[in-house]
Amino acid sequence: MFKKLSKTAAAAAVLSAIVLPTIGPAPASAVSAPLSNARTALHFDLSKDQTPENIALAPDGSAYVTFAKARQIARISPGGTVHTLATLPLPAGGGLHTPALNFPLTSGIVRTHDGTLYFLYATGTADLTGVWRLRPGGTPRRIAALPPAGLPNGLALDPRTGTLYVTDSVLGTIWSVPVTGGAPTAWSTAPELAATGFLGANGLKVHGGALWATNLDKGTVLRIPIGRDGRGGPVRTTATGLTGIDDFAFTGRGDQILAALNGPSEVALIQPDGSHSTVLTGADGLQNPTSIALRGNTVYVGSAAYVTDKDPNLVLARLNR
Repeated sequence: MFKKLSKTAAAAAVLSAIVLPTIGPAPASAVSAPLSNARTALHFDLSKDQTPENIALAPDGSAYVTFAKARQIARISPGGTVHTLATLPLPAGGGLHTPALNFPLTSGIVRTHDGTLYFLYATGTADLTGVWRLRPGGTPRRIAALPPAGLPNGLALDPRTGTLYVTDSVLGTIWSVPVTGGAPTAWSTAPELAATGFLGANGLKVHGGALWATNLDKGTVLRIPIGRDGRGGPVRTTATGLTGIDDFAFTGRGDQILAALNGPSEVALIQPDGSHSTVLTGADGLQNPTSIALRGNTVYVGSAAYVTDKDPNLVLARLNR
């Protein structure tokens, strides 16, 4: 999720349609190794309330995104066209009671091998907040209710066990939910997940027998081992000093990470020892980046322009392995 906003700025941050891309290198590029060839591949239309919050990639070259305040799930084709797959119902009261944000939020998304999408919706209401599922050609359905006092944000799938994991940025909790749905379990409530003023636990990935999470307020990356019994082990902080850290992705080089730093409009490369460097900046087109995904050597960075309020977009770059 994103850097702390005023209510006015937060209310202005949204989207729901795509403008065909202008492809080419960003001027005065600040890209640095191991990334190259950064370019803005898609410009989203702020006037139509499009803010890409999270992204899941498919083998056919398409991408599935959540549009945060537009309450939409959409597919972006390899050629850059968009098709809205679903618009979620507007909660009673318009979502003004959504914790921390005061607008309904469509956030984390994952895709399974059969094309089923799982995603999160937070409204501050008990009837809508939770984990949702969208099967190919179907309609969205909530499969697990989550506390309306929380803000479900990051979503990860462990395909080995068929378990979905959810970060709650307000309640400082990681929930677990079977892909079949049902009652959630508070998998971890470790203090390292807690917020210190705005949003705590945020991005989430399953990697190397552990859950990895970020904490936006604390600027940290956390590793929590998944035990043989499925329970969480002791939390280890693997990196600090990452202002506004949001979503992230592993590069394929062990525990090396690319992370979106929302407030500074940067992407950081985080080494396994916790050291980090800046590899993309606003000069490469970033506008409050929220999400990162990798397909082969291509890095996808979604920017929502929550604070800049200028150019929500999708930046692509090459990862030089």
